[in-house]
Amino acid sequence: MNSYKNPLEERYSSEEMLFNFSHNNKFRTWRKLWIALAEIEKDLGLEITEEQIAELKANAENIDYDKAAEYEKKFRHDVMAHVHTYGDVAPSAKGIIHLGATSAFVGDNTDLIQIRDGLLILKKKLVNVMKGLADFAIQYKDLPTLGFTHFQPAQLTTVGKRATLWLQSLVLDIEELDFFLETLRFRGVKGTTGTAASFLELFNGDYSKVKHLDKELSKRFGFEKVFGVSGQTYDRKIDAKVVALLGNIAQSAHKFTNDLRLLQNLKEIEEPFEKNQIGSSAMAYKRNPMRSERIGALAKYVMSLTTSSAMVASTQWFERTLDDSANKRLTIPQAFLAVDAILLIWNNIMNGIVVYPNRINKHIEEELPFMATEYIIMEEVKAGGDRQEIHEVIRVHSMEASKKVKVEGKENDLIERILNDDSLKLDKSKLKEVLDPKNFIGFAPIQTEEFIKNEVQPILDDNKDLIGLEADLKV
Repeated sequence: MNSYKNPLEERYSSEEMLFNFSHNNKFRTWRKLWIALAEIEKDLGLEITEEQIAELKANAENIDYDKAAEYEKKFRHDVMAHVHTYGDVAPSAKGIIHLGATSAFVGDNTDLIQIRDGLLILKKKLVNVMKGLADFAIQYKDLPTLGFTHFQPAQLTTVGKRATLWLQSLVLDIEELDFFLETLRFRGVKGTTGTAASFLELFNGDYSKVKHLDKELSKRFGFEKVFGVSGQTYDRKIDAKVVALLGNIAQSAHKFTNDLRLLQNLKEIEEPFEKNQIGSSAMAYKRNPMRSERIGALAKYVMSLTTSSAMVASTQWFERTLDDSANKRLTIPQAFLAVDAILLIWNNIMNGIVVYPNRINKHIEEELPFMATEYIIMEEVKAGGDRQEIHEVIRVHSMEASKKVKVEGKENDLIERILNDDSLKLDKSKLKEVLDPKNFIGFAPIQTEEFIKNEVQPILDDNKDLIGLEADLKV
């Protein structure tokens, strides 16, 4: 309790994402890379024995972190600290660990593995959010609701159609995520400045063996693509791109929660509120949208990190500098942990979101008479009236009805005023029929159906093995 703890670990992120960026996963991956390097080098003719490789494998998870810390304090070099720590438990192989490699061999390749695996963890959660939103959109595709522009009442839409707007953002995000995964390259084996000079002597100038080593090692770790050229490190634009992608997901989540918080204020839609949940320590009646607010807080943090990675990528000198290291240790894992938490919370919301149709309809009734005035004017003209004169009559009635609502706090009586105005010639029985809200939602239901069928469902079908997720909150 006397030292700082990261809230992303304690309060928000999933165990699987925390493990992905854990010490155990990181340093075990380093050792897997060293074992694979030795095995392939042996296959290519270097003097490495089966016994040496067997000893490396037998101690792959035998990591003495205290000893590694002592070595790092001595050497001021994390990779060499772990080379020596590994060599201490595999003494016969000590001389061939990290043979021909540079620090970025384990550091960068492990980073790329963690980035790939982290995106796969996020993809499952993202797909499940999309499934929840798609089901919600179809369920409420026909339910009219006030549309808002500038957060002012506008033409009607439907609750389901509005959900497709949230989904559209996620379609763009998952397309970007899939493209990133499809094009992600491994660093592979490149040497100190990317020239593979250290392997020139090891393989007696045989460049084909270097290329084989590079490609074979990449395949072993699940990468079909490998950087054709690099400096000592992989291009730091990879980090900038992946954090930008995470920032885009955060933007989509924040937009959703902004809308939901406004709707919760209107008492039309609410996020889940548990039986024993407390909204306010002072105001017992409060039902605060804590899930949405938490997403908003985390999303702002992720979006702020996009600048950090962009600055690192833009200020690398020549073949490498080390001013990226501390930044990467902070930015990459925490961006992933935060988005992981965001998607967990979003799934939790979708599992218990509540819609109040009667409240939604009450708001429609308050505004729909104003929206019907265009229809009334057109019907009057059809009945032989003068458009400008009718417009003035309707304008006066509208102003008086608006005064009733805003100044006197009474119900909107515009339709009643029009029905009682004998100067208007329209079929007044027909006017009542026309005021059904479903006559004002345009093609919203069919647009919702088509969007889910044509753009969302194919994504869900392609990822059906990912559907199904426990989304309980830690706190």
